[in-house]
Amino acid sequence: MVTLWMLMLVAGVISLFWYRRKLAERAQIHAQHQCEQLGVQLVSVACLKWRLGILRNGKLGVRSTYQFEFSSDGESLYKGLLHMDNERLYSKDIPPYRM
Repeated sequence: MVTLWMLMLVAGVISLFWYRRKLAERAQIHAQHQCEQLGVQLVSVACLKWRLGILRNGKLGVRSTYQFEFSSDGESLYKGLLHMDNERLYSKDIPPYRM
């Protein structure tokens, strides 16, 4: 019985890790798309926070915030935020930047 619980725990941890990687890849795609629209260069993407909770549509899921850094002239670095419910982008904060 204990072995079964341990296997279930290990499977849960592995699946959570796998899903977080999927979310990070999706955030990378969203950040790249935003940078293409703005005509700037994407530098990096990092997860600021994530949590399990109730999403905007009332269902259970993962709410996360990713920070992406971009450069418009090759010297300056700007930081934007992507707010996501599961894999869906619902908000973005992009600071003013030099053209």
